[in-house]
Amino acid sequence: MVTKCVIAAAGRGTRFLPVVKGYPKELIAILDKPNIQYLIEEAIGAGINQIAIVHRTGEHSIEKYFTPDAELEAYLTKNNKLEFLNSLKNIWSKCKLTFIEQAADLPYGNASPLLAAKDFIGNDNFVYMFGDDLTVEPIPGQFLAKMISTFDQYQASVVIAVKDVGQEEISRYGSAQYVNDPQYPNRISAMLEKLPADQAPSTMAQGGRFVVSASKIFPVLNTQGLSRDNELWFADAENTLAKTDIVLTQAFEGDQDWMTTGDPLRWLEANIAMALKNPGFRDDLIKFIKNI
Repeated sequence: MVTKCVIAAAGRGTRFLPVVKGYPKELIAILDKPNIQYLIEEAIGAGINQIAIVHRTGEHSIEKYFTPDAELEAYLTKNNKLEFLNSLKNIWSKCKLTFIEQAADLPYGNASPLLAAKDFIGNDNFVYMFGDDLTVEPIPGQFLAKMISTFDQYQASVVIAVKDVGQEEISRYGSAQYVNDPQYPNRISAMLEKLPADQAPSTMAQGGRFVVSASKIFPVLNTQGLSRDNELWFADAENTLAKTDIVLTQAFEGDQDWMTTGDPLRWLEANIAMALKNPGFRDDLIKFIKNI
């Protein structure tokens, strides 16, 4: 049973400067909630009840956002507006949040938050999320629950979320290189980073969701060297495991989708996608777009 989740939120978000000079990009809103809140609600929906958020040293804005504020609650109660905090109250009642500073001496890269969260994870299997990726689905947590089920069923070392992004987009992402293994459907031999479309082994792009075996991943991360960019990449650890162990993918399908929000254009696209699925925004947004 997977009950722990680590969310990586320690990056600088340079593509969003200057707006993120004052706060992390994970607090930029998608409609009426910060991006990172959707991730937490997704994890809760999949049965996670312990969540660690790894953030930059000295940056405490995310922790402040998710900490109860008695003065604000008193004000909202007095003005009959306490319902505006209902989504946060739901989080506080259903999971324990832990905030971990990523030490400045850790290397740059999307695997470093796991080293920072090693004590939190212990020997437990866990979910790993990139903080600027969004799952768009009717009920939060459905897709992640499916990933966890696949992880348990096949006793995998890692299950990776993937999406078919087509030839035009695959060069922006890591692409899955599949092997023919009837015993383990969707098994990969590698996740290859940002190859030209004509060299990519598939159009299945890596999304920012992983279910991970702690006992398998940490021996790799503890000895893994830096990439040629002097960064510590999670994909390198996946590829090392894939040589000797079971690494699988789970594809977004049907009404479940993955979107990255890591740059202004794709953040805008994510806002539109979420608004079109929200009855409170959909009709007015369509009317606005038609009148432009």
